[in-house]
Amino acid sequence: MKFKKIFSSAMAIALAGSLLAACSSNNNGNNAASPDTGASPSATASAPVNKEPTEFRFTLASDPPSLDPALMVDAQSFIAGSGLFEGLTRLNAAGEPEKALASDWTVSDDGKTYTFKLREGAKWSNGDPVTAHDFEYSWIRTLTPETASDYAYMLYYLVNAEKFNAGEIKDASQVGVKALDDYTLEVKLNSATPYFPSIISHNSYWPVDKNAVDGKPNWAAEASTLVTNGPFKLDEWAHGDKLVLSKNPDYYDAAKVGFDKVTISLVEEDSTVYSLFETDKIDWIGAQAGSVPSDRVPGLVKDGKAEIKTIASTYYYLFNTQEKPFSNAKVRKAFSMSINRQSIIDNVTKANQTPAFGLVPPSIAGMEGKSYRELYPDTSFSSENVEEAKKLLAEGLAEEGLSSFPETTLLYNTNEGHKAIAEALVDMWRKNLNVDLKLANQEWGTFLETRKAGQFGIARAGWGADFNHAINFTYDLIHPKSGNNDGKYINEQVGKLLDDSMAAPDEKARLDLIAQAEKIALSDDMAVLPIYYYTTVTMKKDGFENVVSDYAGHLQWAFGSKK
Repeated sequence: MKFKKIFSSAMAIALAGSLLAACSSNNNGNNAASPDTGASPSATASAPVNKEPTEFRFTLASDPPSLDPALMVDAQSFIAGSGLFEGLTRLNAAGEPEKALASDWTVSDDGKTYTFKLREGAKWSNGDPVTAHDFEYSWIRTLTPETASDYAYMLYYLVNAEKFNAGEIKDASQVGVKALDDYTLEVKLNSATPYFPSIISHNSYWPVDKNAVDGKPNWAAEASTLVTNGPFKLDEWAHGDKLVLSKNPDYYDAAKVGFDKVTISLVEEDSTVYSLFETDKIDWIGAQAGSVPSDRVPGLVKDGKAEIKTIASTYYYLFNTQEKPFSNAKVRKAFSMSINRQSIIDNVTKANQTPAFGLVPPSIAGMEGKSYRELYPDTSFSSENVEEAKKLLAEGLAEEGLSSFPETTLLYNTNEGHKAIAEALVDMWRKNLNVDLKLANQEWGTFLETRKAGQFGIARAGWGADFNHAINFTYDLIHPKSGNNDGKYINEQVGKLLDDSMAAPDEKARLDLIAQAEKIALSDDMAVLPIYYYTTVTMKKDGFENVVSDYAGHLQWAFGSKK
């Protein structure tokens, strides 16, 4: 999931021993020391009954680009949406799937057919019942080519989903999802996928109400037309200013919802967010919901006022691989080899991040009690070597027929932390490669559109886990068909390895294929420029419970409460 955003801990689903699955996000958004793409806290722990109305206040850096589950791509949208919508499952703070609208499910002996029983009595905010037909309609809608969902590929686990999304099959009834009755949903998969209960917590699998959506393209743009089914409903959306939510009295488990009101202020600058916290106007900073100014982090952590947590997210830069000079792998390698990642961490971000040379963070699960990075280290992917970088740059430019480095712009979304990182990297490239890049920044929503359109040379990016598996950082970011491959990196061998991994007979085979794909993309091709693996710095007012940064670095708030 895209971190502004903004997406690490273990989950208890067995896949050839152990597969820890959990919930995109990445795109990481407006936080630099904390990533941009999470899931709500566990719905199993009852919140205390409050005698007085309670409010929870936090910030996002901008308006959510979309509150339509099929179109959400970033953590800003997901954090707001996680209180407004509910799917079959939710992920708790540890990234473990828990029952939500699904009261139970069974799996066939071959692992390819799931049968979900839905809770009866759940309602949409307009009073309509939530049924299995809503899920069938919504999943097909996400896959329908006209919807143009960047996350449609997340549903490719379903039989014929990819062919339907590509337009090769026109009959939606051939896709592997079917409402058997109002409260029974049958799902057929291409291959056994033990982490499927985690995948369906993702927003691309959330339901929408057909009656509220059909023929209404702007249904999710205003509070007055947004129909939801989660623990909260949207009362006010003052674009550019704030969102105000209230407890949904018709939520099927309303007793577990501890806040009566939630106010989400839209504040871009870290310094302003911190000032609001200090003057008691907000209750939380961190995990894609505001960011502690980097220069204050060491002192606040030392004084015990802020906490640093390692999360399953990666901060990286995208190359536009379809345009010169970054169409050349040697040029891309030169840019990676000529920066000092530890210097960025020590002097700019200051939050104990770890230098990154791969895409998959150290906190993503592997198998048999070991993380993915323990099994497949990224230390051999690349190195920092200025002299070698100079040589590669000269060779790459010559291969592209360029006598000098062309005018190029580094694009980042507006944020003090991202600006500081960009300025530091531009300075390194100027000193080490004699290359002078221009800087440009845009508001989050505009930035996502510009990046998606390929209107950049090099651009900031971040990815937070949508579920706790390495496939979420590889297929999503480097597969040729992924809607989140914004650098348009294309290597058919990488694509085939990732496709094969999804049909692998066991987890060892699956991870081996993923690791091969990641190594080719990062070691041979330098598809993207990894900089560091995220941490998040959080601050919370006293008295709030079950309000946390989850394993992927997203704020979980929907089932929080206040003493």
